[in-house]
Amino acid sequence: MLAFFSSLGAPSFVAAADKTVVFVAGRDSHGFGSHEHGGGCRYLAATLEKGLPGIKTRVHAGGWPKDPSIFDGAAAVVLYMDGGGGHPVNRHLEELDKLMKKGIGLACIHYAVEVPKGKSGNYFLDWIGGYFEAHWSVNPHWIAEFKKLPKHPITSGVKPFKLNDEWYFHMRFRDKLEGVTPILSAVAPESTMRRRNGAHSGNAAVRASVAKGDLQHVAWARERPDGGRGFGFTGGHVHWNWGDENFRKLVLNAIAWVAKADVPSGGVPSANPSKDELVAAIKGKKVSKKAGKLTPPKPGVKPVFKSPVVTSLTPGCSIKVDVDIRGAKELYLVASDGGNGHSCDWADWGEPRLVGPKGEKKLTELKWTSASSGFNNVRVNKNCGGDSLRIGDKDIPYGLGTHANSVIAYKIPPGYERFKALAGLDNGGTEQGACGNASSVQFMVYTGNPGSAVLTSIGGGGGGGGGGAADSREPGDALAGLDVHADLDATLFASEPTIVSPTNLDIDHRGRVWICEVVNYRRNNGRRPEGDRIVILEDSDGDGVSDKSKVFYQGRDIDSAMGIVVLGNKVIVSCAPNVFVFHDDDGDDKADRKELLFTKTGAPQHDHSTHSIVFGPDGKFYWNVGNTGRHVHDAKGTIITDIDGNEVRDNGKPYFGGMVFRCNADGSEFEVLGHNFRNNYEATVDSLGAVWQSDNDDDGNRGVRINYVMEFGNYG
Repeated sequence: MLAFFSSLGAPSFVAAADKTVVFVAGRDSHGFGSHEHGGGCRYLAATLEKGLPGIKTRVHAGGWPKDPSIFDGAAAVVLYMDGGGGHPVNRHLEELDKLMKKGIGLACIHYAVEVPKGKSGNYFLDWIGGYFEAHWSVNPHWIAEFKKLPKHPITSGVKPFKLNDEWYFHMRFRDKLEGVTPILSAVAPESTMRRRNGAHSGNAAVRASVAKGDLQHVAWARERPDGGRGFGFTGGHVHWNWGDENFRKLVLNAIAWVAKADVPSGGVPSANPSKDELVAAIKGKKVSKKAGKLTPPKPGVKPVFKSPVVTSLTPGCSIKVDVDIRGAKELYLVASDGGNGHSCDWADWGEPRLVGPKGEKKLTELKWTSASSGFNNVRVNKNCGGDSLRIGDKDIPYGLGTHANSVIAYKIPPGYERFKALAGLDNGGTEQGACGNASSVQFMVYTGNPGSAVLTSIGGGGGGGGGGAADSREPGDALAGLDVHADLDATLFASEPTIVSPTNLDIDHRGRVWICEVVNYRRNNGRRPEGDRIVILEDSDGDGVSDKSKVFYQGRDIDSAMGIVVLGNKVIVSCAPNVFVFHDDDGDDKADRKELLFTKTGAPQHDHSTHSIVFGPDGKFYWNVGNTGRHVHDAKGTIITDIDGNEVRDNGKPYFGGMVFRCNADGSEFEVLGHNFRNNYEATVDSLGAVWQSDNDDDGNRGVRINYVMEFGNYG
């Protein structure tokens, strides 16, 4: 049993028994994996019950409960929902206040901490001690590093950690933090302020606070005079963060604490969840424990079978599947929407079976390890609606019925070498008058865990797109769309808000990454009044992740820069219509002066213009312009004449369109190596001196040529 110090309130010897915690989840409002209020509440409730036997939970999802009796006997209430002006609590303030006056605890997670200033805000100051106030607080995504934790039951067993989330900060607290204990605090980096002022994005007060390096409190505890307790937590945007042991333990501890249950000295125990368990919580399902755990996902896993998109016009509305699975231990059946949304995408795996020396084994005789469906449930020998399986108007004797987007995973018993099935559209979808003709599904089979590349597509369809990791903007999904060679390893080095909209990069002799960071491009021109930036990112501790950032130069003169090369203390930036040379004379990573190398080269705000200079093995500069480059002038504005006596000008005398150049570092001995390209991006030089580039030929035809640049070549 724990005896808390008086600074934490009256001593508590109340065990977890007979404690009821009510979770109220708002509607899921963001893409898959974000603001998963229902899934988050279900996961936390189940984990809390398992970790503290005796605590009972009730979960209401989809908004505020119509029947107030759900709160009867509650020791604590947890709110996990969208907030602001639409916060459900705004219409139930008096109702909730009556519960608070009984000493019931309240925990608010993520967006649930935001309410309007005034009546709602005042209640929150009383109940939990603080809230997100528009035009005062901000909501950037950033990696918060919690280096020190206070001694408090909520931090029991929690170790210092850092994690990327949408950590709101600069919260509105009670005056002088009266009755409030900060739990998680971190210094917000300057990058969190790289946004315009707005209700949630920035204001003078928060900018001053960040500039001073103030600690920003993103989780806090409140002890009320009525004996009740409150907890505010601004993380929780990213559902997958519940997989972080310290993040999860702290919130579980806090919920137990506001319910006045004893928090174990090591914190509320819980096992690290698999991705499948977190997905199952979103879908409101349980993951089979008897089927065994799946291997962790690996980047770059390829399907062993990938069908074309099957539509109602496909013969038989189906496609045969017959794939080699020798040596495989797992099988993943994926049905994704065909790119036009998932309406009416009822999908069946007809007669799925394993074939090998042991004969045939119906997949329907095995228990899946996990299964998820974009609508209704995955069913055995029935379609997702619970009716008989029918593909192309033909009855299917056995199979699996689901709905895109769907993943069904199995452990493969030994003795089987092939997987066979008829994958098709179920009549339950194709016969619907409203959208049956639009039914479209792509079927894939994996023998390794595809991870987020597939899982993030579940529920990601919607009316107009295919969803999926390719549509996700979460840093955790950044690698999902990459094809990574088996001998290579791809990891995430940096993401927003540390860096936004990079257009080009170079790596210096210290391994630091220099980036052209562009915001002021075309319709966003002027969005960053201070101008675009050259940013230096550094991995100071060698863990493969950027942890330091500094600005080398910022100004409107480099708006929409498209190229950068770092050569000692010189940094050459290509920004149409100019190519600048910046000098760092004193080595402090700040530009001390700049000079022009080339001028009147390309159209401003156009990416078909001047691209990056590359330093070749012969000491020459290699670079190119696209078909809006037009001509090249020297620093004084005089048209360049190449070594063959031709003006470097797109006028057919003799050069057309995009061009590839070679010259000395001072711009002399200028050569045009090839011409008549459309939008050739950044040349490269191999060890033999051959020049290569990519040319974005035609957006309409989605064509890209990889060019060997033959000297004097006309590539029209």
